[in-house]
Amino acid sequence: MGSAFSSKQRADYLEEMSKHTLDLLVIGGGITGAGIALDAQVRGIHTGLIEMQDYAAGTSSRSTKLVHGGLRYLKQFEVKLVAEVGKERAIVYENAPHVTTPEWMLLPMIQGGTFGKTATSIGLKVYDYLAGVRKEERRKMLSKSETLQKEPLIRSDKLKGGGIYVEYRTDDARLTLEVLKEAVDRGTKAVNYAKAEEFIYENGKVIGVKVRDVLSSKLYSIYAKKIVNAAGPWVDTLREKDNSKKGKYLHLTKGVHLVIDGSRFPLKQAVYFDTENDKRMVFAIPRDGKTYIGTTDTFYNDEIAHPRMTEEDRDYIIAACNYMFPTVHLTVDDIESSWTGLRPLIHEEGKSASEISRKDEIFFSDTGLISIAGGKLTGYRKMAERIVDIVGKDLGNTQSCTTAHIKLSGGDVGGADQFEYFVSKMVAEGEKLGLSKEDASRLVYLYGSNVTKVYEIIKNHNKDADLHRLPITVFAQLKYGIEEEMVSTPIDFFNRRTGALFFNMKWVKQWKNEIVAYMKKELKWTEEQVVKYVTYLESEIYYAQNPVDGSKETVQKAI
Repeated sequence: MGSAFSSKQRADYLEEMSKHTLDLLVIGGGITGAGIALDAQVRGIHTGLIEMQDYAAGTSSRSTKLVHGGLRYLKQFEVKLVAEVGKERAIVYENAPHVTTPEWMLLPMIQGGTFGKTATSIGLKVYDYLAGVRKEERRKMLSKSETLQKEPLIRSDKLKGGGIYVEYRTDDARLTLEVLKEAVDRGTKAVNYAKAEEFIYENGKVIGVKVRDVLSSKLYSIYAKKIVNAAGPWVDTLREKDNSKKGKYLHLTKGVHLVIDGSRFPLKQAVYFDTENDKRMVFAIPRDGKTYIGTTDTFYNDEIAHPRMTEEDRDYIIAACNYMFPTVHLTVDDIESSWTGLRPLIHEEGKSASEISRKDEIFFSDTGLISIAGGKLTGYRKMAERIVDIVGKDLGNTQSCTTAHIKLSGGDVGGADQFEYFVSKMVAEGEKLGLSKEDASRLVYLYGSNVTKVYEIIKNHNKDADLHRLPITVFAQLKYGIEEEMVSTPIDFFNRRTGALFFNMKWVKQWKNEIVAYMKKELKWTEEQVVKYVTYLESEIYYAQNPVDGSKETVQKAI
């Protein structure tokens, strides 16, 4: 079963795709494209996927990293959206508990704030009901002292009490990857750094795409019976190439997040709070010894591939934080890392960024190109279902969607309820291999049931690790990343595969030279490629730490 997913074989996969007409070609390797590829392949639709950057490199690695229940959509009376999102969240958790974790979220009620006691209590109750929240995870209302017990850093002077409810934390990039790996395992061909340069037409209908391998510059022609544009913020760029951008169009908004070390901001409990002046909602979330805070929601009209935050964005987050947690006294110097992401929303006249609906839209072109945009990380499976229903109908495929019951790659742990048992069993296995409990635990949570493959490498490659001056755990992650997760450049590994660029910058700096040296040897890079990839990695490290610094010239991207 399944095809491999190794960066060493990228050119072979492109070659193969260009030899046979696919049933479906998906453009875009974020969560939406990955979800479509999996659903289509499961229904027996032979699918290929291309992504011009790395998987999840656009919006799908730059979210607030929550499989979000959509509490704030209640404010906009998006009742159906809350219900769908809640149910979808439970499905993601069941099928991939290693990349989704229930996490209690505290909602403090502050004098003069958005949330009064009655409204909050009713709102959270409605939310629990609509989202089908499990009994043990239903909301609780808290007194002032109970709220401060949960999170002592919250300002006590204006505090009236709080509510606590369940959100689900996720690793957005790894969720995207696990969906895609499952699709590939079932026969999808997927290639990163493969850019759709132009469409190929016959009698006015789109029948293929000219695809540039960004890493080798080679051009391929890939033909497919149906082509779906799921390119996130680039959806309209492709609609323009197809001369079909009319009617509704994309409206990009920007969200930014700052990461602070836990020693500077020792948050015990995730908190969802409104800001002092404009009453926008902001999250502060503890994760892996760090605390991250976000997000803003401002219109964006600049370069799409590498959005940067402004001083205003950065200072807004810091001010919001210092208002709610006055004893922390955060300053710009406390920023350890950061990220900026774009949300592709559908333009609606006269609405502010935070009011525009998060619903997805499907666009049909006269050429037969189907485009999908908007939507939320959490709703990816339903978006895929809607698209594949349309594609299936056109191809005469009557199968219905079954992805609600499909375990994602790494999710084969006996169900969400058995996950903790699985973790303790596999951590013990790791300790038998000589790993520390901490290292073993980190690997199990990162890879889920695929940790057995990482352990195999650890068992058999001690000499290789020593030879490349890497700890065996780092070596195993890297080797697994290249062979099973299509790690093609260093930033893929440090950002989308491990999250270290955001949550473990020290580790990135400690091992980057050895990791680049190993990749150079394995992927047979020229000196020119090494310089290009290292320059890019260094600029990403620099901008994560200095989010508003530097002019556009210094950020000349290598890729």
